[in-house]
Amino acid sequence: MTAQNYLAALDILAREYPKWNAPIVTLIATQSSDPFLVLIGTILSLRTKDETTAKASGRLFALAKTPYAMVKLSEKTIAETIYPVGFYRDKTKRILEICARLIDEFDGRVPNDIDTLTSFKGVGRKTANLVLSLGFGAPAVCVDTHVHRISNILGFARTKTPEETEKTIRARVPIDRWSGVNDLLVAFGQTICKSVSPICSRCPIAALCERRGVTKSR
Repeated sequence: MTAQNYLAALDILAREYPKWNAPIVTLIATQSSDPFLVLIGTILSLRTKDETTAKASGRLFALAKTPYAMVKLSEKTIAETIYPVGFYRDKTKRILEICARLIDEFDGRVPNDIDTLTSFKGVGRKTANLVLSLGFGAPAVCVDTHVHRISNILGFARTKTPEETEKTIRARVPIDRWSGVNDLLVAFGQTICKSVSPICSRCPIAALCERRGVTKSR
């Protein structure tokens, strides 16, 4: 797939997007563009269903919306509040570690560069790019399993890892389109282009798709 066709596919998905449920981290950012809330919300969302993340983040942010407030909560309180998100005990420890470092090294402010963000334990490129994009409004390419998988199915990327897919998108997609890729492809992947048996019969971009690797569909 050419870069032009990839952009055309994104344009079509953008028109269809309002019909789908937005990814939960985007909803958090829509309610508040605070980079800290986006960071913590993204950590909670990892390996967790959106509905569970939405409820857990709502409970947690009702108790604490800043690093200073968060570190005043006990580990037990945070764990009980965010349960049943995936790996809730590990995430509780990460949240407290991140908050302590934000206070000690950054005056409680979330840094706005990817190298510093990824130096925090538990913060990978996906999380860091979401914070930059949703929390700071900066151009960033967030590649999760949906973006990686769908970009390869379309034939736009021919990559083995999300990191390689991120590099491909950065190289071939205009910078002003970077930040929208994640929202569109995650929503598309959750509703139509599912990992198991995608619903190709309802796909709005079927005419552009190379269907690479698709062996079963509906």
